[in-house]
Amino acid sequence: MPIIDKQLTSTLVLKYEDGLTPAGSPQIKQKSLNYVKPDADHELLHEAAATLFSLSENPLTAVILRDSTELVEEAE
Repeated sequence: MPIIDKQLTSTLVLKYEDGLTPAGSPQIKQKSLNYVKPDADHELLHEAAATLFSLSENPLTAVILRDSTELVEEAE
């Protein structure tokens, strides 16, 4: 039976530095923004993340987009 992929929502994960670990290396934390439209423009998502973190004391280190896809059996 053929399988169709159905794109669900995406999650935008923003990683940022939040101080130092006891060893002296940067401590990386993350915030997630759920229910991002799967067809959202990647450039605009990155720009939005950078704009949000420009208001923060913590530097943004990575912007990750996690997509969710449902695999559905196609009815015959």
